[in-house]
Amino acid sequence: QVQLVESGGGLVQAGGSLRLSCAASGKIFSINNMGWARQAPGKQRELVAGISSGGTPNYADSVKGRFTISRDNAKNTVYLQMNSLKTEDTAVYYCYSNILRGTTMTGYWGQGTQVTVSS
Repeated sequence: QVQLVESGGGLVQAGGSLRLSCAASGKIFSINNMGWARQAPGKQRELVAGISSGGTPNYADSVKGRFTISRDNAKNTVYLQMNSLKTEDTAVYYCYSNILRGTTMTGYWGQGTQVTVSS
């Protein structure tokens, strides 16, 4: 069984920074792409950032230049460094991971971590 656990959320003032972490545990053969999505109250979930197994990042236009995604394959962990935070970034942030077991690729989501940016 695979689990993803997010950490690092919290309350921060506009212009501040937070670093989110997501660690995958369980029976894992190989992790493909990993990333982050977010959902604000009353809004649809949106993809924020993703990173391939080779380390190629992709970002939503709304966070380009402010957020940086990275991964540590040895630790099965993905990170999201969030700088210059805006009130619009307030949301629950969810980690995702596509994990290969045998010949089957399965997507997993974490339970989410709250990020609140105050003005």
